[in-house]
Amino acid sequence: MDEIAIYTDGACSGNPGPGGWGVVLLYRDQKKELSGFVADTTNNRMELTAVITGLSSLKTNQVPITVYTDSKYIVDAVNQNWLTNWQNKGWRNTAKKPVANRDLWEQLLALNQKYHPRYTWVKGHSTNVYNNRCDEMAVQAIKDHTL
Repeated sequence: MDEIAIYTDGACSGNPGPGGWGVVLLYRDQKKELSGFVADTTNNRMELTAVITGLSSLKTNQVPITVYTDSKYIVDAVNQNWLTNWQNKGWRNTAKKPVANRDLWEQLLALNQKYHPRYTWVKGHSTNVYNNRCDEMAVQAIKDHTL
């Protein structure tokens, strides 16, 4: 069965500090790479930005989509229903404090409702060639803009 695979990663030099993100999209025999830079950000924002950018670049929701990320924060927020719970509690976490990065979580929520992707965690800085490529692009984006 056809599937769109979206590999993502974010990086930050300091936290907060300059950040970058990378995305590899795979569909059949096609591969597309995207990356970007933000001057003052956090690692979690870059991880979220990578996923949002990957999903936003899609032109169809007619095939299954899997997002592969090394961010347990994102995978758990979706797969363990943290995102739904935060929304239901007025964007408050279990400590009753405002959820960090709400603006990006709301964007991700809308994209999840449109595309219904499956989220899968991959070990970062390991043997996954596409996750490693995303990391390379994220780090390079930082280097390109801070040297």
